[in-house]
Amino acid sequence: MKLIQNLFQRMVVNSFAMALLIGIVIPSALADADLPKSKDHPLLTRFPDSRITEYQKAFNAVEFKVSSAKDGKLGGGAKIEKKMIEGDATIIHYFHNIAGKQPSALQLLRNYQNAIKSIGGEVVYDRVPRDNDGGETTLRVTSGGKDIWVRVEPGIFSAPTQSYKIWIVEVAAMKQVVSANKLLDEINKNGFIALYINFDIGKHDLKTDGVATVKEIVAMLKSAPSLNIAIEGHTDNVGQPQTNKLLSDNRAKSVMNAVTAGGIDAKRLSATGFGQERSIADNRSEEGRAKNRRVELVKK
Repeated sequence: MKLIQNLFQRMVVNSFAMALLIGIVIPSALADADLPKSKDHPLLTRFPDSRITEYQKAFNAVEFKVSSAKDGKLGGGAKIEKKMIEGDATIIHYFHNIAGKQPSALQLLRNYQNAIKSIGGEVVYDRVPRDNDGGETTLRVTSGGKDIWVRVEPGIFSAPTQSYKIWIVEVAAMKQVVSANKLLDEINKNGFIALYINFDIGKHDLKTDGVATVKEIVAMLKSAPSLNIAIEGHTDNVGQPQTNKLLSDNRAKSVMNAVTAGGIDAKRLSATGFGQERSIADNRSEEGRAKNRRVELVKK
C-alpha cells in the first residue's frame, strides 16, 4: 500500500496503470459502501480508497470526443469531432473516500491512459485539466474481439472529496465467414470482395481470425492460377488522414506477405493503402465506421 501511495505522490503513472487493468484487484477499505449491485468493469477497475455511487449498464449511445492530432492532443489546429458510439454501455461514478489519498485530476487521466496503452490501445482525445476544468480523455482499444471506447472525466467540485466518472462502450467487431469458393465467386461476379479482417487499433499485425482468412485467400488463388489480385487497405476517419493511410498500407502489406508465405507468387499480388479516402458507409455512426475498416481484394 505504501508503494501505491508513493506512486500517487510522485505521479509515476506507468506502474499503477497496470493495476487498473483486469486481473489486478485493488483492495478498498470501504468496498461494502458501493452502490448495491454495482461493480467495476471487467477491463478496468478503480483507484484505491474509492467507492461506486452511480452505476448503469445497458445498450446505449454515448458521445465521445476525438481529436485529429496525434495522441489526441489539442491545439495546433487539431480538429475535434464528437462521435456517438452505440453498444453495450457501462457508466460508473466513483468517489474517493479519503481526501488525503485522492489523486489529482491529471494523475487520474494519465493512469487510465497508460493502462489502455499498455494493452495496445490509444488515446484519441486528451484535454488536460485547468483551473476550473478537471479535463477529459477518450481512449480506444480492441479487446476480446470488441472495439471498446472509454471516456474518463474527473469531477473537481464534488465535495467532500473528488470523484470521477467512466463511460465504457463495447462494440462487437464485424464478423465475416469466408471460404475460398465464396471469395472466388464474389471476385468473378463483382470484380472485388470486401473482407473484414479485425486488427488491433493502430496495429497491422494479423490476428487469429485474419490468419484464417488468409488461408482461404491462398486456397482461392491456388484454385485459380490465372487470377491476380490487388490487396487494398481502408480505414474509418478516426485519427489523422496521413496516419490512417500509412496504417491501411501496412495492413494491406501484412495480408500480402502472409499470402506469399502461403505459397503464392508475389508477382500475382500488389498491396496499397487508401486510408479513409474511399469510404463505403457513413463515418458518423459506429456501424458505418466498422464497414469502412476493411481490406478489399480486387481483380487485376
